[in-house]
Amino acid sequence: MTCRQFAEFMMDYLAGELSQDSLASFDRHLRACGNCQKYLAGYRESVKLGKQAFAESDTELPADVPDDLVKAILATRRPS
Repeated sequence: MTCRQFAEFMMDYLAGELSQDSLASFDRHLRACGNCQKYLAGYRESVKLGKQAFAESDTELPADVPDDLVKAILATRRPS
């Protein structure tokens, strides 16, 4: 697996949706590649911070946030 493939499979990995073969290849690459370890750690932190930022659903968004941006973000949310 290359670093590019690693990045392409990362969301499926975190969602537990990789096949056994893909998971084995992903894990092998992750163990051997320090850059991808850092990338995955940064991605996990970003997701955590993003969830914290919107944890309070009754908090109003600033007026300068474009409606299209809010719609795009909400459209990508996976059900919990």
